[in-house]
Amino acid sequence: MMIDVDRDHEEIRDAVMRLCAPFDDAYWQRLDREMAYPDAFVAALSEAGFLGALIPEEHGGSGLSLRAATVILETIHAAGCNAAACHAQMYIMGTILRHGSAAQKVNYLPKIATGALRLQAFGVTEPTSGTDTAALRTRAERTADGWLVNGQKVWTSRAKQSDLMLLLARTTPIERVQRRTDGLSTFLVDLREAVGRGVEIRPIEAMINHNTNEVFIADLHLPEDALVGEEGRGFRYILDGMNAERILIASECIGDARWFLERASAYARERRVFGRPIGQNQGIQFPLARALAETEAAELMVRKAAALFDAGEPCGPEANMAKHLASEASWHAGEAAMQTHGGYAFATDYAIERKWRETRLYQIAPVSTNLILAFLAHRVLGLPKSY
Repeated sequence: MMIDVDRDHEEIRDAVMRLCAPFDDAYWQRLDREMAYPDAFVAALSEAGFLGALIPEEHGGSGLSLRAATVILETIHAAGCNAAACHAQMYIMGTILRHGSAAQKVNYLPKIATGALRLQAFGVTEPTSGTDTAALRTRAERTADGWLVNGQKVWTSRAKQSDLMLLLARTTPIERVQRRTDGLSTFLVDLREAVGRGVEIRPIEAMINHNTNEVFIADLHLPEDALVGEEGRGFRYILDGMNAERILIASECIGDARWFLERASAYARERRVFGRPIGQNQGIQFPLARALAETEAAELMVRKAAALFDAGEPCGPEANMAKHLASEASWHAGEAAMQTHGGYAFATDYAIERKWRETRLYQIAPVSTNLILAFLAHRVLGLPKSY
């Protein structure tokens, strides 16, 4: 493995690396061909307690810092594995932890911490609204004994593998609220009961094995206690989790970048063309060296964002910058690895093309590069809002 300039949480890194060892390239390639879910890998992470890292000890979790959680995900990706199958379990539960009722915390958090319950589905994005979350059309209307929900979600990853789904729906029509982001509420949906009784899940075929879906909701009845927090404040609750999500995704990108750099450097040292190792050529060296510099710089921003989050300080700009810089670093490292391997980069045996496809996602999700730049221009530089 490549050496970090300032490694921390060595015990966690070593434990995660040992856990990942059996889940080699062949394991992920088979899943990729079959578009299958990594049940064994997720079970191992759950059993080791890594998916409950951010849940406080009083609720059965490890009570670790966000920085520790970033180390877990970075190491998973640096080992060549993919945490996208389960990383949402780390940050979605934050809405319940920070805004849920005492009963919701007692009923769900301990089981989420052990993996007995999977909360990995996040129903926010819709076909017509995209990143304009306030424009979503899914409605939840009060009834005598709860809520009646109708609508549609898209790119809802892991819905088929999740027991619970956090759902964002409009409870007050947009024309009746002062701000567009008002009138949205969050609900905890038990998919074990809802599928076939108002919820239909249809998988989306995609270029990566991300287990993502469309979710159709028609006259779904939810009990009153499915509401998380106060009615109408759901957008604020979702924003709380977005900073953690972006920091955690950024750490995965750092792991991807390190994996690309390790694989590409090893290949460049061994592969000989015209009687010399290709790594002797500056055309190979410079893109890899540049990607290394970008990765180390991005990792520092991930650390800064996580430190602010753990201290309870505002970290929106830092979380967005961490995600942007890390996704750029991983993409550039992936491109350098592809060029270094040449034609062999397209051979599935080398695993480069799989990782290359996976890391490309983070230029777009969970928030696109352009929207991050627009946010920074407006919120940090004080330029007129463009969105």
